[in-house]
Amino acid sequence: MSHSAAITNPTLRDMPKGRLGTWALIAGEIAIFSGFIMAYVLYRLRYPEWADQAKHTSTMYGAINTFVLLSSSYSVVLAHGAAVKKDLKKVVIFLGITLLCGFIFLGVKSIEYTNEIHHGFTLTSPSLITSKQEVGTLFWSFYYAMTGLHATHVIAGMIAIFIVMMQARKGVGLHRVELAGLYWHMVDIVWIFLFPLLYIAK
Repeated sequence: MSHSAAITNPTLRDMPKGRLGTWALIAGEIAIFSGFIMAYVLYRLRYPEWADQAKHTSTMYGAINTFVLLSSSYSVVLAHGAAVKKDLKKVVIFLGITLLCGFIFLGVKSIEYTNEIHHGFTLTSPSLITSKQEVGTLFWSFYYAMTGLHATHVIAGMIAIFIVMMQARKGVGLHRVELAGLYWHMVDIVWIFLFPLLYIAK
């Protein structure tokens, strides 16, 4: 009996520290974005006038950022593979590439926001008024809320990756490369849903 009691669940024992917490965090974030996306789709189907505003989003900037994030996901995968092999140099290099992609994404997003605001696509500009005023402003409310919230998560992911990268340089906490990677993949997957909704379905 004492021998049996000493046996621990191998699945839980072998699970990297923090993985359950990371998955719980990801589940919560996905729930938030899912709520936004479902509401957006329902309003889009109900108000065809949204197309008058959706056509002003830049497909080019959206496509560039999609490529950037997909590239960053690949570099995170490579970083995790290097961490498994305890190749500290490659871990730092690939995480650094991921950070660079994050900065590029935010830079492109900043340019996009600047252009949209410059052309009057804000929450209160008269140019947003359609046959139903609230419809025009509502589209851009969703647009800025969803992309802004996503950008905030990109920044959070970059901070996590930077911390993990600094630790990896010292050979500490290599299991956290996987955890940071899981969060980063979540950020990328959310964008994969936002891109067609906001940039392609016009």
